[in-house]
Amino acid sequence: MESFHSVLKKEEVNHNKYHDFKSARRAIFEFIESWYNRKRIHGSINDMTPNSVHEEAA
Repeated sequence: MESFHSVLKKEEVNHNKYHDFKSARRAIFEFIESWYNRKRIHGSINDMTPNSVHEEAA
């Protein structure tokens, strides 16, 4: 979890200025859903991306 927080801060939060809580929440949600979860390699699935695993299973 600490690693995730580090990536979130380095790649999203520190590069943007949010005007209010709602815009910050939306931007962070989009970061997590669009990049971090789908395109980031995961050690638990042999250092593959979730998209790669899904494509291999199809």
